[in-house]
Amino acid sequence: MKLELGKRIHVVGTTGSGKTTLAKDLSAKLDYPHVELDTLWWDPNWTNPSNEVFHQRVAQATSSDAWVVDGNYSRVRDIVWGQAETIIWLDFPLWLILFRLLQRTMRRLVTKEEIWNGNRENFSNAFLSKESLFVWAIQTYRRRKQQYLQLLAEPKHSHLQQHRLTSPSEVQEFVSSID
Repeated sequence: MKLELGKRIHVVGTTGSGKTTLAKDLSAKLDYPHVELDTLWWDPNWTNPSNEVFHQRVAQATSSDAWVVDGNYSRVRDIVWGQAETIIWLDFPLWLILFRLLQRTMRRLVTKEEIWNGNRENFSNAFLSKESLFVWAIQTYRRRKQQYLQLLAEPKHSHLQQHRLTSPSEVQEFVSSID
């Protein structure tokens, strides 16, 4: 049985869960544009636009008939979820998320990979800062899980086809089943 997802898909999940990787894979497989919310949020030198500018960027990026968006920004959820047909929630165990986050961070540090708009991770921010993604993932993990359980149960989101994937093998099976 092949899975039909619709033309507007939003991938959500805790930091480091693989949202961007899955979104890129879906984008390539379905030939839909990929919209990474982090790219729209992070300006050069780790600065952020105003909420108004961020809303404008997201509204413009999601103005086409088809897209795959990844990211968890509640400040633009109304824009994305209001248009989305499908939500894919990567709900992996925290230990797996932290392991993947460590692998990704180490790769980015070694390769000096540009992330968004000229920004790069550095050792101090990655491991020693209160704003480290590791700290963020630990602090938001339980809250985000509860939040998505509540949000996805709300009647105003009943139009969304919902997929909660809890392991990498489920993600592989899911992607394989897409038409």
